[in-house]
Amino acid sequence: MAGHSGTAYWFSKAKSEFVTSTYYKTQYPAWVESFNAARRADVYANSQWNLLGKIEEYRFGESDDRDWETDVGGFGRVFPHDYGDGTHPYFSTWLTLSPAGDQLVLDFAKAAIAGESLGHDAVTDYLSVSFSSTDYVGHVFGPSSLEAEDNLLQLDRRLAELFSVIDDKIGLDKTLVVLSADHGAPDSPGYLNSLKIPAGYVDPHSWDSSSAIARVKQAFGINGPLIETYAHPYIYFADAVKNDPAVNQAELASAVVAELSAFSGVALAVSSHVLNTGQVPATPLYQSVLRNFHSKRSGDIFVVFQPNHFINDFDGLVVASSHGSPWPYDTDVPLIFAGHKLKSCVIERTVLTVDVATTLAAYMGVKRPSGALEGRVIIPSDCVER
Repeated sequence: MAGHSGTAYWFSKAKSEFVTSTYYKTQYPAWVESFNAARRADVYANSQWNLLGKIEEYRFGESDDRDWETDVGGFGRVFPHDYGDGTHPYFSTWLTLSPAGDQLVLDFAKAAIAGESLGHDAVTDYLSVSFSSTDYVGHVFGPSSLEAEDNLLQLDRRLAELFSVIDDKIGLDKTLVVLSADHGAPDSPGYLNSLKIPAGYVDPHSWDSSSAIARVKQAFGINGPLIETYAHPYIYFADAVKNDPAVNQAELASAVVAELSAFSGVALAVSSHVLNTGQVPATPLYQSVLRNFHSKRSGDIFVVFQPNHFINDFDGLVVASSHGSPWPYDTDVPLIFAGHKLKSCVIERTVLTVDVATTLAAYMGVKRPSGALEGRVIIPSDCVER
């Protein structure tokens, strides 16, 4: 979030403190050293994640324990969630998949505002803060869980505290606030199935041993593995196959696409040979796939799963929910501009997250980022007053 010329810090689960890399800093500022010396994470030892309110006041109050929720290292699936005495190997991980993670980020952001003297001169300062516990909680417990609901209620208070500090130290009248997210998320298949909505998990790592892929291998004379790995959303063919001069790569990819298209949970498969030509239908789904394609980095076959179907693996954990699709539940996120001289209104046209950078650049009268090729500036005439 710092780009090339800023400075980024993040919470290290290995050290239970905030760190950066030598790309940004070879020596920490005094305020960072002081913050880390205070060992803020240790405060949570011998404490618990408790509900903010009474359980009967929650929409998902009766959903405190569901089969699809993940118990990470003994953190549990029901309230209260115990952080332990601080010596458990998963202690810092537990903090990040609870509101404690956002509180640590908030505390560090407040220290950064003071330590970097933000807003105290005529030069515009930029502060980007990622409250990421929502992501972890959603993965582990699912969006429609009591944990997710309580985490959002607590996040609301973290935001309020951040805005209060900014108002006190700088002034919200001098601050432009942009609130958004990097993605949405599907609900847990177990929850969706209870509502009679089709949903499920997909295991691409089993595809190479399927009878369909066996037919392709036989047709092209491939004896070893055809699929080396699946790194969402791409299938990568084995190097031995890709380097075999006897194999027509375009025809092989086409044959694999034809077989994959019939697999359970697969909505669409497109080869990189086709994407490289740009000759795909002008439908929203195909165009989303094409925008994801990079000729130097992408794999061999792009796969889109059916709505509400996904891989339930997250950093080696079996999780309740994961993201990474072109469907609306993954792509629709909030985008709010507030503060500095803005009047209340609603934008009813389609707005993209890439519009943020171009809009901020236009608002401040500076060059837009070199990578902002598609961002469209949001202008007053886009607004509908409410």
